[in-house]
Amino acid sequence: MRNTTTVSLMALLVALATGGGFWLGRTTGHTAPAQPASTPDNSGRKVLYWYDPMSPGARFDKPGKSPFMDMDLVPRYADEGDDQNGVNISPRQQQNLGVRTATVTRRTLATQSEAFGTVATDERSVEAIPALASGVVEKLYVNASQQFVKRGEPLALLWYPQWAAAQQEYLAVRRLGDGSLTAAARARLQLQFMPEAVIRSAERSGKPQTRVTLTAPADGYISKLTVRAGTQVAAAQELFELSSLDPVWVVISYPESLASQITTGSTLEATTQSWPGEVFQGKVEELLPDLDVTTRTLQARVVLHNPRHLLKPGMYLKTRLAQGGPAQAVLVIPEEALIMTGNNNRVLVTRGDGYFTPVTVTTGRSQNGWTEITSGLSEGQQVVTSGQFLIDSEASLHSALPQMADSASQPAGQEKPAAQTYTTTGVIDTFNGEEKTVTISHQPVPALKWPAMTMDFSISPALSRDLRAGEAVMFSFSVSEDGASITHVMPAGPHQDHQDHKEQP
Repeated sequence: MRNTTTVSLMALLVALATGGGFWLGRTTGHTAPAQPASTPDNSGRKVLYWYDPMSPGARFDKPGKSPFMDMDLVPRYADEGDDQNGVNISPRQQQNLGVRTATVTRRTLATQSEAFGTVATDERSVEAIPALASGVVEKLYVNASQQFVKRGEPLALLWYPQWAAAQQEYLAVRRLGDGSLTAAARARLQLQFMPEAVIRSAERSGKPQTRVTLTAPADGYISKLTVRAGTQVAAAQELFELSSLDPVWVVISYPESLASQITTGSTLEATTQSWPGEVFQGKVEELLPDLDVTTRTLQARVVLHNPRHLLKPGMYLKTRLAQGGPAQAVLVIPEEALIMTGNNNRVLVTRGDGYFTPVTVTTGRSQNGWTEITSGLSEGQQVVTSGQFLIDSEASLHSALPQMADSASQPAGQEKPAAQTYTTTGVIDTFNGEEKTVTISHQPVPALKWPAMTMDFSISPALSRDLRAGEAVMFSFSVSEDGASITHVMPAGPHQDHQDHKEQP
């Protein structure tokens, strides 16, 4: 009987304990749910969640292997903030990538508008000197082309025998004393292109004047001579071509990056080694429409004053924009900090604690290794100048750095697969503006088992805007059925020997 009582008591205690535990568990579940966002890790830092850097849209409440890739999930700490546009890199990783930074500052960028051109004749000043009627060249006073003449200087003596009959008729009518008939006869002489001086000479002498001396209508040089003494000429036949040396034209070639600075009416100064110390003043008269796709240069026609005739056609000149006042300090960053993409330009900004954020910027002029920033940054910020290209190309940062395709256009809950990119260096050979391709002699690409070779890459106009043939670059590209396309590009440093990048036979 005692044993039965003991067993019953123990069963009752077990039942009470089980029921109490169940009730306590329910109460705890409703008042204090699990909060993985505040879970500390071994370092004591609060973890918001774990994620796969290759698929940042999926978040997990505990560590482990990624269901998408063969890699461990990465924690997002509470003290990092929830900024999806940045990434944290440890000091050791920064050292491995060779990360260096520079401060966004203000500098005075002098107007960089140097261009080169060749002196040419002002075609608007060219004057043709024709024969006034059919006749014969009796004498040439100027018998060589390129000879300089002054205004009023004799050029040739011509005999116009057909003028004799018309002038005799006029003189006969004039002797009759009828004013109306005389005026009509005189008008007929003028219709035969007789100069006023010839008609008056006939009136004074009373004899026909059939020999006429052609004179220079202005100062200049004889750029064309088409006759010789004794030559028979026809009416209106061109005998001489007279060109002026004041003013002269200079057709300059300048890079397309200066297109916003050189406009119609811009004042330029020109110098030449032919006349050291002399500065010639002129203005841009016309912007020529064609762009040389080989050299990526534009052309402009400049009119230069040349009162002393120091400039001669064919001379080589160096021009620059005239300074219009003191230059203003502008916000600048080192040129190598800029990452150029097909959609925009951006830089990596660091807070100094290993956290990097991409920032889209708008650029202005570039000069002596500095690039003007018109929007996107403020003075004093720190930007990455070395290693940012590798950071941007790392697959582990695809979740943080914006790529050419806008992920916002994807349906909710779907991830757009990122195209595999490869990074290497090379030297630009040529551009093909019509096909939007660039030929690069690049270093080997181990991931693709490519040796060093020369090949064509597709490139957008925005990426190729500031590139030049012969420049060493670091670039990333993707490969598809349509070929290789450049996604990022930036200068790689000093020019390297072109032959080092070519495939060995």
